[in-house]
Amino acid sequence: MSEKKEQLLKTVFVLSIITIVYNLIEGGISIYFGMHDETLTLFGFGVDSFVEVISGIGIAHMIIRMRQSENIIKDNFEKTALKITGTGFYLLTVGLIAGSVINILQNVKPHTTFAGVIISIISILTMYFLMNAKLKVGNKIGSEAVISDAKCTKACLQLSVILLVASISYEIFHLQYIDTIGSLAIAYLTFKEGRESFEKAHKSDFKCCDDD
Repeated sequence: MSEKKEQLLKTVFVLSIITIVYNLIEGGISIYFGMHDETLTLFGFGVDSFVEVISGIGIAHMIIRMRQSENIIKDNFEKTALKITGTGFYLLTVGLIAGSVINILQNVKPHTTFAGVIISIISILTMYFLMNAKLKVGNKIGSEAVISDAKCTKACLQLSVILLVASISYEIFHLQYIDTIGSLAIAYLTFKEGRESFEKAHKSDFKCCDDD
């Protein structure tokens, strides 16, 4: 492996660690304010961040092995991480749907979604930076695995946009069901992510997300 490629893989590894650490912090803060302000969209977003950490650990493990060998297939660690991630996404989907039904039946609405606005803006900026940085390095080294990881980061960016739209809309209009709609939109995406995780676990390559 050339020195330049080794350096680029180091950069990707650092980006993966940043992604993991950021998701841990974001997840903790989001869950806290989601519970405190009774906003299901923010709470679900926070739980999703923790599920993404499991996936991120699998990606970091993959990059370590890429630095050791250029031609590799998924090992049991990465497959297990994908299956755990997929299970986590499915459980989150069920929880968000159940929570939405309960909120409607009990007439629950958020006290405020201001924290969601701030968290989502920070997340959008962070994920946009990480996505572009991973794409740039992935294209330089011609790695489909790294490029695919960048597409996974794009999925996180989409979740952040949903949180931002739902949070701002509620702050402006204070309509009860806006938060419920936001949580169901996140549930839809987490269901897709769960399905993709299990599909990836049964493939030998490292493609991370669908191309669409």
